[in-house]
Amino acid sequence: MELAESSTVAMIAETVRDYAERAIRPHIMEWDESQTFPIECMRGLGQLGLMGMLVPEEYGGSGLTYDEYVEAIIGLSKVDSSIGLSMAAHNSLCTGHILQHASEEQKRKYLPKLASGEWIGAWGLTEANTGSDALRMKVTAKRDGDHWVLNGAKNWITHGISGNVAVVLARTGELLDSRGISAFIVERGTPGFKAGKKENKLGMRASETAEMIFEDCRIPAENLIGVEGEGFIQAMKVLDGGRISIAALSVGIAKGAYEAALKYAQEREQFGQSISKFQAIAFKLADMATEIEAAHLLTNRAAYLKNTGQKMTREGAMAKYYASEIAVRVCNEAVQIFGGYGFTKDFPVEKFYRDVKLCTIGEGTSEIQKLVISRDLLKG
Repeated sequence: MELAESSTVAMIAETVRDYAERAIRPHIMEWDESQTFPIECMRGLGQLGLMGMLVPEEYGGSGLTYDEYVEAIIGLSKVDSSIGLSMAAHNSLCTGHILQHASEEQKRKYLPKLASGEWIGAWGLTEANTGSDALRMKVTAKRDGDHWVLNGAKNWITHGISGNVAVVLARTGELLDSRGISAFIVERGTPGFKAGKKENKLGMRASETAEMIFEDCRIPAENLIGVEGEGFIQAMKVLDGGRISIAALSVGIAKGAYEAALKYAQEREQFGQSISKFQAIAFKLADMATEIEAAHLLTNRAAYLKNTGQKMTREGAMAKYYASEIAVRVCNEAVQIFGGYGFTKDFPVEKFYRDVKLCTIGEGTSEIQKLVISRDLLKG
């Protein structure tokens, strides 16, 4: 396993850092408090090649690996995790599903627009009553001649309002049948496809989360991805890679909170000395730094396996589970180090603290990750 940082990774890190300081940091709390999804910021990421990082150059993408992708998410999330989340969801879910499973014609039609940031992507798996229990989804797709007709609603969808195109999972067979779900590409503006309620969230408030509603939504038969009945299997493979995204997001948030706490601890004085001189604070910082390093290495391990085409279901789940849980702990300790100031919006750890909890929930809860890991350990 190669852990040395490549020149490309270093270049991506610098590019992300410069863009985040210039175009994101000045607006963080404005976007957070107004729940503004900054589409122009996402277009800017597209111009830098960050909205199609894993897409081959022949489809208008950057043709990079998971190494650069992880570094980009970490860099964005250290500044504003909402932007890191939206960039990750766009790349790994909607764009990733089309890249991994769509036909050549579908790839050539949609990937260039997604990779450039001209179009924002959404991915619809979750419903109001089917989070982890996806096989009970109620959104249906019925064949009608040379069209499919979709009915139902998807919930908790990143870019559910602003997404120009969505990959939607719908039931085409029997309930609880893993071969009874199919994946479809649905463009915004298609009659019967509309946005619903926007969620008013605790954190990640600048990353749009909303319903997608389908009412007799007719889409061309050629918008089916792969073959009928393959959608659930496709989605599970997409989530394998998506878990690397959430692990990287978690590492980025943890790094942002840790660096803010480290700086504050060295500047804040009590009893005539910097609070970093007190063992209680110094040991907190030591634990935070160690756990972040371990999470980063687990994430890099999963990325390496993904890059080399090896099975990484267990490793992706491990990275996502551990990184998200330690990120929550790191942010909690960061607020504690800041004391009363950590409870105010004048310092960054308050927002990291609110944002980070999503990482233990999105793209499979910590409990689901433990289920994935344990099943892989015990099979056979």
